[in-house]
Amino acid sequence: MTYCVALKLNAGMVFASDSRTNAGIDQISSFKKMRTFVNAGDRAIVILSSGNLSITQNAVNRLEHYGRNPAVRNVWNAESLFDVAQLLGECLREVREHDGQFLQQSNVDCNANFIVGGQIQNERQRLFLVYSEGNFIEASDETPYFQTGETKYGKPIIDRVIKPDTALIDAVKCILVSFDSTMRSNLSVGLPIDLACYKHSSFCLDLQQHITQDDPYFSQISRRWSEGLRGVFASLPNPDWLTEIHDSDPIPPS
Repeated sequence: MTYCVALKLNAGMVFASDSRTNAGIDQISSFKKMRTFVNAGDRAIVILSSGNLSITQNAVNRLEHYGRNPAVRNVWNAESLFDVAQLLGECLREVREHDGQFLQQSNVDCNANFIVGGQIQNERQRLFLVYSEGNFIEASDETPYFQTGETKYGKPIIDRVIKPDTALIDAVKCILVSFDSTMRSNLSVGLPIDLACYKHSSFCLDLQQHITQDDPYFSQISRRWSEGLRGVFASLPNPDWLTEIHDSDPIPPS
C-alpha cells in the first residue's frame, strides 16, 4: 500500500508520496513513487503512482521512452496536461494488456493509479487522477485535490483545511499532518516522503524535499499535532445530557 496526495491551489500545487511497498510482513522496502518532467520555462509535470509497482514503473517508463521520439506526441511536446494524462492512460493500458494476463494467473493484483499535475506554457495549471483502466478525471475548485492509495486516514485534515486560496506553506503543513495521521493508523505507509512544490506559472519545481526518519521538522510537526489534538480534546465541554457520569462512579460488573 502507499499514500499519494496532490493539491491544486490558486498559488500553485503541492505533491507528496510515501516510499513504502509491502508484499507481506517480511517484504517491506522503499521505492520512489514520484516522477518529474521539467523543461524550465515551458512545462513542469509531476506524476505520483500507487498500486502494483511493476505496472506503475513500466507505465511511466513507457511514457519516458515515447518522450525520446520527437516525431510522436509525447510528454515533452504535448500541448496540454489533458494530453499528458491521456498518454499516461494509454501507457497504463498497454502495460496491463501485456502483463495483466500473466499476473492474474498467479492471482496478483494489477491495479494501478496515477496522479498527474502541473502546468504547460499557454495553459492553466491542471491536476488529473488516472484510474487503472486508463480513464481519468480532473480536479475542480470544489475538490482541489486528489489522493490515491491509503486515503481515508489523511483525508479529514485536508477536507477541513484546504481551499483554493490556501497558501502554499499552509498546504505543505497540511500534507505533512495528513501523512503523519496516515502512518500512525496504517503501517503499510511510511517514510521517506517525497514532496514537491510548484508556484503558479513558474514552469519549474520550486521545492523538492526528501523527508526521512530523522527529519527534525517532520518530527516536530508530528509531536505538536498530537499534543495539540490532546489539548483541544481536553478543552471540549462535557455533554449536558451526561452530567451524572463521573470518573469516580463505580464500574458495573460485566
